[in-house]
Amino acid sequence: MSDDTSSRYINRELSWLEFNQRVLDEACDPTIPLLERLKFIAISGSNMDEFFMVRVGGLQILTDRGVTRPDPAGMTPAQQLAAIRQRVRRMTADQYACFMTEIEPGLEQHGIRRIRPEQMTERQSQSAAQVFLNDIYPIFSPLATSSADDFPRLINHTLNVCVRLAPQAGDGEQARFAVIPFGRGARRFLTLHSEGGYSYMLLEDAVSMFADRFFPGEEVLECTPFRITRNADIAIRDDTASDLLADMQDLLDARKTTDCVRLAIAAYTSPELLAFLQEVLEVPDEDVFKQPGPLVLSDFMALTDLNGFDALKLEPWPPQPPVDIDPTVSMFDIISQHDVLLCHPYDSFDPVVRLIEEAAEDPDVLAIKQTLYRTSRNSPIVAALARAAQRGKYVTAIVELKARFDEASNIEGAKLLEQADAQVIYGVKGLKTHAKICLIIRREPHGIQRYIHFGTGNYNEVTARIYSDISLMTCNEELGADATSFFNAITGYSQPRRYRKIEAAPTGLRDKLIEMIEAETKRKQQGQKAHIVIKLNSLVDPQIIEALYAASQAGVSVKLNIRGICCLRPGVKGLSENIEAISIIDRFLEHARIFYFSHGGDERVYISSADWMPRNLDRRVELLTPVEDTAARRRLINILDTYFRDTKKARRLLPDGGYEMIVPDAQPSLSSQETLYRAACDAIRRTKQSQLTMFEPHRASE
Repeated sequence: MSDDTSSRYINRELSWLEFNQRVLDEACDPTIPLLERLKFIAISGSNMDEFFMVRVGGLQILTDRGVTRPDPAGMTPAQQLAAIRQRVRRMTADQYACFMTEIEPGLEQHGIRRIRPEQMTERQSQSAAQVFLNDIYPIFSPLATSSADDFPRLINHTLNVCVRLAPQAGDGEQARFAVIPFGRGARRFLTLHSEGGYSYMLLEDAVSMFADRFFPGEEVLECTPFRITRNADIAIRDDTASDLLADMQDLLDARKTTDCVRLAIAAYTSPELLAFLQEVLEVPDEDVFKQPGPLVLSDFMALTDLNGFDALKLEPWPPQPPVDIDPTVSMFDIISQHDVLLCHPYDSFDPVVRLIEEAAEDPDVLAIKQTLYRTSRNSPIVAALARAAQRGKYVTAIVELKARFDEASNIEGAKLLEQADAQVIYGVKGLKTHAKICLIIRREPHGIQRYIHFGTGNYNEVTARIYSDISLMTCNEELGADATSFFNAITGYSQPRRYRKIEAAPTGLRDKLIEMIEAETKRKQQGQKAHIVIKLNSLVDPQIIEALYAASQAGVSVKLNIRGICCLRPGVKGLSENIEAISIIDRFLEHARIFYFSHGGDERVYISSADWMPRNLDRRVELLTPVEDTAARRRLINILDTYFRDTKKARRLLPDGGYEMIVPDAQPSLSSQETLYRAACDAIRRTKQSQLTMFEPHRASE
């Protein structure tokens, strides 16, 4: 095996693009209902937007600064940008081929029709004209522009229309331009009259159709939709910030004026109009993406919720009430009897919300300490913490203002908590607090009792219905002591004493992970059985990858379930032939981090907030939590096993960074997510049957 690092690592950015391709592959799957396929098209578009804002924006900054240092895969920033652009153009072509030749015609056959201006009936034309006069013309403002000096400041990722007007007399051949910005609140899909089904037209088509109304007496030569992506890879130096909240609000303002890293524009745009936009936006040819269909495919997510088209959607899988949680019994009583492990979204997130809401109302609860990374807009958890503070409980909320693209929501929640007299800590200086933990201190007859929730996902009841995550609720004394030390370290900016059970980043998490991997390696070298099974969102960290390579070379069986980025090359002879890596993309976003080490028969299982990436291990506050309850540990091992039996949605990572579908053997194909959901439903059904059986003798006697 060559020592060349490019032969040991897959480039992070190209690995991410392959993840997005797997999302797009779901949209191209003809066995999936059409509106679900449209959903995956929209997700792939939204993913790409964020990728350009953050990853491409960051690489452009490095390139502009003349940085040539290669990444672990041996690629310089300029080489990465070139490879990204080439791969993105292929993916964009695939997106539109799928959307325009499969999904859109299929939807039309089932009554969901996009109507172009030339296809309108007389009644539809009249309806469109009425909508334009009532809802568009009074609101939108055309902005004349002739150069970069007077070009309007456009909002990132919003649609606009550029209008080219005929030259005025005396101006020679010089064309004139105007921009009509749509803004954030614009309604993209305009409902039209239809004899059946749902007919709509796009907002940009309506503006183009009636553009001459904005310019009376002028000749409109062209009306073209376009959209810009600004660089969002900017940050504040929070270690020097005097007022983090104010500085974060300044950062949000700064993102509105950063450089354009991508110009998406209709493929039919004239050379004259395109040249004008490139000049005023300072966009080179390589950052122009001409698109053959509607721009902003992510907007089409709105159509996936249309009523009356259930046949075009998947069967609903509502979260199930956990069988070991009685809704009539206090969460404190339940947790004091046994640890509670929940696998969301198969198990409902309601018990987590209920625990915090009960804590807010319970007169015996003295304090609540909680991290908040991404919450919902009207979060019941934030509201419960505010009520707790208003009732005189000691409430400490560590609100991470640097949760990218959720900054505004977190600022809103932080202000609400401050107004309720909660102690609000804006994370840790120089780090991002990504750990998911809630500590509740309660006075009980035997003394002070600590109840803790550890999670792999956010305290967000909305995303908990579509993200696959793990919750552990416990009153274990040692975990409670560790939780107290953890919060004291954050709020007091002190170094924590050595934890009893948990481990945290950035202080010792990487070392702990490598230690556990190396322990399996040593056992294998001593002739013992050794096995590692890992479920993550991303695997990037070179030190951990090297430890996994060493384990494989010693003969340790390593199974990796990595949803997104994986920089490790599996199945390479002499390096990683004992490593298998899969990725599962299905209706729920796989988000849980679960780690299993056989440990010589003394099985060790952990859940974590952290992916194995340098940013998580070096620049974030993260947690690793052991799951020691026998039933909970066995359930997590079974969940991991279920993922590796998936032959319907799992794709195998190849040594070259590509992926292939896993072909099932003689057995029927198996979907891990469906298996886990059916198991949750079966557990509820068995519980109800058991309850009925208990009462049968009573009914017989009656």
